[in-house]
Amino acid sequence: MVQTPTRLITLADFLQQPETKPASEYIDSQIIQKPMPQGEHSTLQRGLTREIDNALSPLKIAHAYPELRCTFGGRSIVPDVSIFRWERIPRQPNGRVANRFDLHPDWTIEILSPDQSQTKVTRSILHCLEHGTEMGWMIDSEESGVFAYQPNQAPRFFDRPQMVLPVPNFAGEVELTVKQLFDWLTDLR
Repeated sequence: MVQTPTRLITLADFLQQPETKPASEYIDSQIIQKPMPQGEHSTLQRGLTREIDNALSPLKIAHAYPELRCTFGGRSIVPDVSIFRWERIPRQPNGRVANRFDLHPDWTIEILSPDQSQTKVTRSILHCLEHGTEMGWMIDSEESGVFAYQPNQAPRFFDRPQMVLPVPNFAGEVELTVKQLFDWLTDLR
């Protein structure tokens, strides 16, 4: 299924719109609704958020957010998982986490859905990298592989079970192989 833009609008007007389910993103003056997550997608998203948080949050290194709206560089996107280094998490004056994240994630993870455009997802990751994101992953569960993107480097593809997935420098505590990632689809823990 090809996702078609719905209409032209300004970013300011888009941000005044009510949220949709599934989330809509603002890309190149257009509103584009993401596909509804399905079982594999949700299982991988849950596992990644938990795994990353278990390794990084107790040490106050970073925190992983599922489906968090990030607005920066003229776009407003909702990565499947956004990871922010602890000191970059927006805060309210009282210290609580802010509702709006008007900045790029430090690490972005997208999980390709069956009806989702690989080009659209890749463009979103590249937009993040162009604005300061340190690493992006695109997970393709159909191929049991992960594309890893870093600024000014060729993408790398990880599909052998024993391969350790690369992480940004700040996330060295996260150790995950391709096998461990895709085993979540059969071993619901």
